[in-house]
Amino acid sequence: MKKLLFVMLSLILLPAFAGDYGVYDSYNYRFSQEPEEQTLFILDFSNSMTEYLDGQSKIDMMIDTVRNLLPSINPDSMVGLRVYGHKMGFTPFEACRASTLMVPITRLNTQSMNYALEKVHPKGMTPITFSLKQAIKYDFAGFRGKKHIILLTDGGENCDESPCKYVMELIRTRKDVTIDVIAFNVSDEDDIDQLKCTSLVTSGKFYTANTAAELAKSLQNSTKVQKKVEAKIITK
Repeated sequence: MKKLLFVMLSLILLPAFAGDYGVYDSYNYRFSQEPEEQTLFILDFSNSMTEYLDGQSKIDMMIDTVRNLLPSINPDSMVGLRVYGHKMGFTPFEACRASTLMVPITRLNTQSMNYALEKVHPKGMTPITFSLKQAIKYDFAGFRGKKHIILLTDGGENCDESPCKYVMELIRTRKDVTIDVIAFNVSDEDDIDQLKCTSLVTSGKFYTANTAAELAKSLQNSTKVQKKVEAKIITK
């Protein structure tokens, strides 16, 4: 009877002393870690990306550069892809809602990213603000920690909205979003000001790129990749 009582007492008291054997420490460690940063690429597939620069279309230059970059990103990173401008629609309203999450934010899947880039083609408008709104409201939903957006565009907003005004409102309630903006072959001063505001207001970085090499460097810096990413210009 005494032996049975001792066994029962041991089973009751064991959880209370589990910390001495590392169980409590492991539990506490697991939940004390900082949430991972999530990165979302928002890439421009508007019609102007069909224009040529240095003997290659801007869209091909962008896709080649992103593909070269992907293997250099830590595969354990949380990464997603949204594109805009890939649909024209029957009305300006539809064209200004052409923004799609092609690859949800998850551990980097290079194959999924490459496949998504093959599926879409430049066609329409430049709904930057709508894309940012969709990203914040839906793409990052349920995630804790820092949200990092890398926005690449070859022009300013042309859907009667202002990304600058939107992020100025956003930061009043959200401190977890940083937007890096890469202005690719953008010359209009008003567009530059809008895009620069969009990044700097969120404590992000602003880059200008007019060559494949500059585009690669901007993406490399924004993704914090230390390895050199080669940019090749293919003349057809």
